[in-house]
Amino acid sequence: MLNRIRLLRHLLELDRNFPALNDAEVATEVERLFPWNFWTNLLDGVSFWFGMTFMSTGTILALFISKLTPDPRAVGLMAAIAQAGWFLPQLFTASAVERLPRKKAMVVNLGLLLERAPVALLAVAPLLALRHPEWALVVALAALTWHVAGAGFVAVAWQDMIAKIIPLKRRGRFFGLTNALGTLVGFAAAGISARLLATVAYPMNFLYCFALAAVFIGVSWVFLALVREPPQPVTTPRPSPKEFWRRLPEIIKQDHNFTHFMIARLCLALASMGGSFLAISAIQRWDLGDSAAGYYTMAVLAGQATGNLLFGFLADRFGHMRNLVFGGIAGVLSYILAWLAPSPGWSFVVFVLNGIGASALFVSGIMVVMEFSSAGRRPTYLGLSNTGTGIAGLVAPLMGGFLARSSYGLVFIISAVIGVLACILMAWWVRDPRWVNESTPSAQPT
Repeated sequence: MLNRIRLLRHLLELDRNFPALNDAEVATEVERLFPWNFWTNLLDGVSFWFGMTFMSTGTILALFISKLTPDPRAVGLMAAIAQAGWFLPQLFTASAVERLPRKKAMVVNLGLLLERAPVALLAVAPLLALRHPEWALVVALAALTWHVAGAGFVAVAWQDMIAKIIPLKRRGRFFGLTNALGTLVGFAAAGISARLLATVAYPMNFLYCFALAAVFIGVSWVFLALVREPPQPVTTPRPSPKEFWRRLPEIIKQDHNFTHFMIARLCLALASMGGSFLAISAIQRWDLGDSAAGYYTMAVLAGQATGNLLFGFLADRFGHMRNLVFGGIAGVLSYILAWLAPSPGWSFVVFVLNGIGASALFVSGIMVVMEFSSAGRRPTYLGLSNTGTGIAGLVAPLMGGFLARSSYGLVFIISAVIGVLACILMAWWVRDPRWVNESTPSAQPT
């Protein structure tokens, strides 16, 4: 046990001696290293996007699960794992992340085992699909759970590292460009996956897709390991676990704008319940082949590429709140159109709109939280917001799975109604923290 603790401390660099840099020196280092860190993080993101496209939970993985069992609740469970697994662990790691002099140590050293390695296990599931579909389902869900929960475990450290090494008013362009390029290369991945799904017999077509996902997600880790993060030793006393948990309700009670944001964000998460059923609904409704999942992935990526470029630019100039409203509206329209679509061709518009909505949540849903607090309390705010979102993300797809047993249309109608409520709350109840902070300079985040 003692050796394991020593190993963990070594991996997190807790016992390593770093130079004591003040805030001004850290800021100088951040500017000096910015070009290097911009490109290494961009290449990490692009490689990750390329790999993840081969196991897209909304299309390819959802289709694979539906082939293992006709029960839509299995797809709902998969979506719940995918949506909640990344968010839920974050509050439980926030306190530890606040004490790390370099967040990269957690992201790289622990992330390799917790986040990247499990994707290789996913490729085992298709090998069991014909003879033991129930075991294939167990392996697929276990691998996905390991991957997304591991990603959630290191997520606060990754977000805090990005907030530290990418200056505030360049984060929108960084995320926008990274995600836009990632979605563009994702087109190639979606085209390859559509080809594999159409020409290779089941289940080997899914094996090849998942194996390619594992390879390129591994490549992205190499670029991530090249990031240069200036150390910033923590000198303030670390609160006890009891003190940490006691101050969480204080944040909710005292920071009313952040509380309003969390409620509106939870509604956006609940509105996403229909997303994982869009592809299955269209394929079953119009009696389409498996390759449709690949083409639908391309449509999602088209929406994400458009949204990433647009929302990244808007975020740097106008803040993040309007992006979340626009993204919520796009999501609502996608569900309404999925319900009323008169022909298969309209499904591509559905997925473009769904991709635009998803890009707003990724570009602004994460980054806006970084602006609600000072740098010292940023991990706690990230953990609190994202874990709350994760709870909603866990409940929403499970609800969708049960509702889908009656009708996919019912899932889409309820998702649209909740989405409208979320947009109203976000537009009229939440103030953009950037403009609030600029009016009170002492409260500005870094």
